[in-house]
Amino acid sequence: MANIEIPDALLVQDYVAGNEEALATLIKRHESKIYGFIYSKVSDRDVSNDIFQDTFIKVIKTLKSNSYNEEGKFLPWVMRIAHNLVIDYFRKNKKMPMYRETEEFSVFSIMTDDALTIENQLIADQVELDIQKLIEELPEDQKEVLIMRMYKDMSFKEISELTGVSINTSLGRMRYALMNLRKVIDKHQIILTN
Repeated sequence: MANIEIPDALLVQDYVAGNEEALATLIKRHESKIYGFIYSKVSDRDVSNDIFQDTFIKVIKTLKSNSYNEEGKFLPWVMRIAHNLVIDYFRKNKKMPMYRETEEFSVFSIMTDDALTIENQLIADQVELDIQKLIEELPEDQKEVLIMRMYKDMSFKEISELTGVSINTSLGRMRYALMNLRKVIDKHQIILTN
């Protein structure tokens, strides 16, 4: 008999209904992808383990409080939680290197303000709108692959499975989408930076 995989959404429902095994199945199913993502950002096994555990503590709290409503998007939701916890880790552990001022060197020469000014934020928002308009002009198959890859952060394997085409076809569509975007940008001399 074939082993039928229970969808994530049903496992979530089972867990909320009291089946603890359902959560264990979800964790086992996705742990390598989630842990791999965390480790790729922090490059420390102990910290990665802590963040992985914190991720599932948040998942459990949210599911137990009945405030989960991602409708079948369990993995992207968990990845977003993990991503936010990685960002929190870096914010909390931001270490300022020690510098000693000399006549040739001032600490102010290395300090920068990375925050976007209101003007730069407006420009960034306009660039994003311009890009979205350009994407809308692409043929449907190219637009679909580009959105899945760039905005949904899906792998080409995932894209090929979802669209029902080979990985090479997905890669080709992405390549043509980027080439077509470049042509339109060049043709209309669009500037996408500030």
